Amino acid sequence: MTESAHAEGNAGERADRGAAGVRADPAGVWSGSWVADRLGVELAGDEALPALLGLALRRNPRRAHLLVSNVLGKHVPQSPSVVYGHGVALGRRVRDLLGAEEAARAVVLGYAETATGLGHCVADGLGPAAYLHSTRRPVAGVARAGGFEESHSHATSHLLLPRDPELLAGDGPLVLVDDEFSTGNTVLNTVRALHERYPRERYVVVALVDTRSPADAGRLEEFAREIGARVDLVTAASGTVRLPPGVLEKGQELVARHEAPPVEPSTEQGGGPGTERSTEQGGGPSAPPARPGPSGSVARVGLRWPDGLPDGGRHGFTTAHRERLEAALPGMAARIAEALPADARRVLVLGFEELMYAPLRLAHALEETTGAEVRYSTTTRSPVLAVDDPGYAIRTRLVFPAHDDPADGPGERYAYNVAGAGFDAVVAVVDSAADTPALHAPDGLPARLAAHVPHVLLAVVPSYVPGAPRAPHAPERPSMLPEPLRGPAFSSYAPDEVGWLLQDLSDVTLEAPTEEREEAIQRGGAHYAESLPVEYQPSEQYQQLFHAALDTSAARLARAVGAVTEVVLTERSPRPVLVSLARAGTPVGVLMRRWAHFRHGLDLPHYAVSIVRGRGIDANALRWLAEHHDPADVVFVDGWTGKGAITRELAAALRDFEDTDGVTGFAPEIAVLADPGSCVRTYGTRDDFLIPSACLNSTVSGLISRTVLRADLVGAHDFHGAKFYRELAAADLSPAFLDAVSARFPDVTDAVDAQAKELLSADRAPTWEGWAAVERISEEYGIHDVNLVKPGVGETTRVMLRRVPWKVLARAGAGADLDHVRLLAEQRGVPVEEVDDLPYTCVGLIHPRYTRGATGADGRAVAL
Repeated sequence: MTESAHAEGNAGERADRGAAGVRADPAGVWSGSWVADRLGVELAGDEALPALLGLALRRNPRRAHLLVSNVLGKHVPQSPSVVYGHGVALGRRVRDLLGAEEAARAVVLGYAETATGLGHCVADGLGPAAYLHSTRRPVAGVARAGGFEESHSHATSHLLLPRDPELLAGDGPLVLVDDEFSTGNTVLNTVRALHERYPRERYVVVALVDTRSPADAGRLEEFAREIGARVDLVTAASGTVRLPPGVLEKGQELVARHEAPPVEPSTEQGGGPGTERSTEQGGGPSAPPARPGPSGSVARVGLRWPDGLPDGGRHGFTTAHRERLEAALPGMAARIAEALPADARRVLVLGFEELMYAPLRLAHALEETTGAEVRYSTTTRSPVLAVDDPGYAIRTRLVFPAHDDPADGPGERYAYNVAGAGFDAVVAVVDSAADTPALHAPDGLPARLAAHVPHVLLAVVPSYVPGAPRAPHAPERPSMLPEPLRGPAFSSYAPDEVGWLLQDLSDVTLEAPTEEREEAIQRGGAHYAESLPVEYQPSEQYQQLFHAALDTSAARLARAVGAVTEVVLTERSPRPVLVSLARAGTPVGVLMRRWAHFRHGLDLPHYAVSIVRGRGIDANALRWLAEHHDPADVVFVDGWTGKGAITRELAAALRDFEDTDGVTGFAPEIAVLADPGSCVRTYGTRDDFLIPSACLNSTVSGLISRTVLRADLVGAHDFHGAKFYRELAAADLSPAFLDAVSARFPDVTDAVDAQAKELLSADRAPTWEGWAAVERISEEYGIHDVNLVKPGVGETTRVMLRRVPWKVLARAGAGADLDHVRLLAEQRGVPVEEVDDLPYTCVGLIHPRYTRGATGADGRAVAL
């Protein structure tokens, strides 16, 4: 066995600025002095060691101390360029050691969990080279290609699960990467297991630090001679950890003495549920005061991770995968930057256990493209004592339950040095296998983070499973449809609240005078979805009515939102994909999503799609949904029902889609807040009451127009279109509406439980009595076209705002729910006629001024 000079880590050998030296503490205090002083542990060797390593105490019966790396990005938040640079620099040294020909044949193997990201970085610097890391997560349907034990670890068993077993079968060099080379036992176990099955002539062991004793170094040399292979060693620094007699017992006694129970939020920064720290006997000064209590916000940010790209090296990561990731990183970092608060100056990107490389590269890209100070670290399984002292490497510890259904059962997980570190925002990156209800529980990771950080963003990377059969609903090839539009680039909603499966037509002039549109629609020369009405800007008096109505109805709306969401979660899917029908359904979809998070800790996907009466639902939007989700989980959402025309339209459109695309599973049912027409079976109430979001147009719907479908604008491979009225931002009431309703959630939980229980036990089969009433009204008033009869408060309001109203039928005795309708009618000169026994609170009648086919000699429509 030969060893390369492992202390050559000067700036010239390191990758750009990333591998520059670091200091463990801004004050120059070594973060290992607390343990060294109390246990008598000595760290002797290269001058670089104190900058690279600190010391902490394990909560582990096998080993007392923990070497805490300052450049690994596991326990200590660090600049991503520093973390990435150290790994790449090691990879370049391996490339120089092997030579170009041998380097091109090399395969890199990293160790879970701590070195999964480091191994990736070494592979990048080496070639880049093909990469695989061991894992502690069994994956159903993936055969083991090997395994080994790490005896001193808290979780000892490692699995090797490459997508292609031939990855390990080549005869090129195998490069084994770990963060710390302490005894050599793990490497011995690995090489022994792999050499029996896949013998080769050369191995290279890579680590940030080599702390082996001379005896351990000799054992590895003897083993190399025994198997007849060459083994080289490349490290950034080396030294020896000298342990006094009885160190394990002394360490356990220290842990027992300084272990502190979780503390409640108080005056100390870093305090909060699930936070542990100790300041006894040598603890440092108290941290500065923090924002009181767990008040941070939690939101989801969509990365748009490339389809089919592995989330890491668990099953292998090739050079082609790396090229795809490099191309996608700028866009993903930009989406994170857009979702961050504008005033965020210090940001942590927090990875998840073995998922280290993807968060690191996202953090690195964010660091290079924003002015914020970006840091990177990951959560861990490793239990370590926290002591609030600058001479100790682990200052604070956040504790939360495991949320990825681990094979070893439930348990605690940890995030170190996050609480009390002064971060303005944390971007928590997990894979989809860990995006479980446990993650979103009140004691889950996002909630723990939000107790200490003002803003928490959750980014989910799809978990890659090799050889998994394509779901029967998914197309053979992706359709290359664009990703959903999101705020603030499109709509005033937060990016995690809704993704719009629409195309942006904001620069196209589509508005026409209302009377002109009505004439064209009724004579059959145009469809209502081919143009837009001029946005009606309500008077100050009308806006006052809106606010009064919102104050009056917010609790009632909250009850209906909670009830319909509980019915959906119970009957339709435990993790539904909400798909609102733009645009009236979109505020309801956002509120349902908020309720699911408030009551169950769920962050449900939510998209908005276009459906057009007479033309059906956007088929391309359905194709996108089928590519990204199971159609069986999709729940279509709308605000309310009138006569049920859209319900019938959806059912017909889904039948057509199944016939043409062969995609099954979409349920032809709509969940609505209010179902006065008895047209659906999933609803919050069947009362016909004022939903204030019906009172306005775009200014209560994220500043988005109604949807547009016109042949010259929407091609065969396009989504339907809509406009974003950015110029109306000063009049936007969308956030006010959502916040007013969701603020009442805590007040209505008992009422929601009772209402949902009643609904779940009731016969909710549609009676379609609304449709029958509309047909009767159409005949009685000589309209003879049910499309010109708009029943219910919401539909009547739409008529007053967008169409040419003829008259309003109001149920005798209807009260404040109709104040805004009466005001609009007065302003537009429309009579309001009170009617006995009306099944709705009101009905709006569109002026039947023109009849299709009735024309004069000049070809113009004849007025009736």
